[in-house]
Amino acid sequence: MNDKRISFASDYLEGAHPAILKRLSETNMLQTAGYGFDEFSESARAKIRKACDAPEADIFFLIGGTQTNATVIDAILHSYEGVLAADTGHVSVHEAGAIEFGGHKVLTIPHVNGKLTAKGIESYVQAFYADANHDHMVAPGMVYLSQPTEYGTLYSLAELTAISKVCHEHHLPLYLDGARLAYALACGENDVTLPDIARLCDAFYIGGTKCGALFGEAVVFPKHDFVPHFFTITKQHGALLAKGRIAGIQFDTMFTDGLYTKIGQTAIEAADKIRKALRAKGYRFALENPTNQIFIVLTKEKCAELEKEVELGFWENLDEDHTVMRIATSWATTDEHVDRLLDLL
Repeated sequence: MNDKRISFASDYLEGAHPAILKRLSETNMLQTAGYGFDEFSESARAKIRKACDAPEADIFFLIGGTQTNATVIDAILHSYEGVLAADTGHVSVHEAGAIEFGGHKVLTIPHVNGKLTAKGIESYVQAFYADANHDHMVAPGMVYLSQPTEYGTLYSLAELTAISKVCHEHHLPLYLDGARLAYALACGENDVTLPDIARLCDAFYIGGTKCGALFGEAVVFPKHDFVPHFFTITKQHGALLAKGRIAGIQFDTMFTDGLYTKIGQTAIEAADKIRKALRAKGYRFALENPTNQIFIVLTKEKCAELEKEVELGFWENLDEDHTVMRIATSWATTDEHVDRLLDLL
């Protein structure tokens, strides 16, 4: 095996953006309050509120995506409720049952290109309450989306608006997972802004781990006190940082001079270049999407050949002879690595 392989297996393989490391180093010996009560975290909250046009928002910094989803979902739901999600959703497929471990069921709905639809949510809720035995069943208590989705697809503003309308008609809080939100916001096909998300969703998080931070996610509740005692609930879930300023400094840096958007642009430009070249070479795409994840069909023979030089992410076996592999670009993807990948392919 070549120990100098390049990797496109994921979008959080590198450490952190140099501007973040520089700021962490500059502030390393300062003494600050813990648990996010420091001046850097307060500055980051102010910048995020401004970026979201949500002046009353409550903002909390948690350590990772799975902990964030488990904490937010548990904080919003009653004991007898579950969370509606696409059957391909991260909370349903790739979080090792974290939601169920917390005592709530993930109620899955068939996806459309990785997305939920307003019609699908409406149909599920109507069918649930039309069942005479619904009091014996787990009730839908909230809706989970991600932007981008697991398939790298995007909700349009019209789709998100329609979903928000259905959710609020049925008193279902709408929660958006933004693990890769920087890549959605930077995408040319995207028409959903941070203020749109804050206006249409009851809770969401701005991803740091996959978007240039060492770790950390920023949970945003646009309406003040939407979840009372969320700080305490976060600690119960083991998702609270004692050295909260480490997350605060990172988000304060990412929301200075538009860095969060710039981080996303690097990944999107690299992905667009790879897509264009693969189409020209006649490669087959398993999924079509405009963001930083590319899903291509390769023969197993080709996969074995590539494995010597480049690491891609396994997605699924398509048939006996073909595998779907994922190419993920990131804030740290270089032109050199893109060119080398294309030469190998």
